[in-house]
Amino acid sequence: MTWHVEVSGADCIASGMCAALAPEYFELETEHAEPITSEVDPDEVLLDAADSCPVQAILIRDGDREVGPRP
Repeated sequence: MTWHVEVSGADCIASGMCAALAPEYFELETEHAEPITSEVDPDEVLLDAADSCPVQAILIRDGDREVGPRP
């Protein structure tokens, strides 16, 4: 099982929270954050990063099911 990670460039405000919490998964080298790779093994730190995004620009899916950010 893998998760698919996306960052909405239209919504991201480059706060850097995701890159600070999960530098192995996110980078902030442009005007918005980007996932280092879009397909990843499930990891709680990814959900923490998605939950911490101030504009909820991070979307994590397990197949068709959205798992992050958590409600």
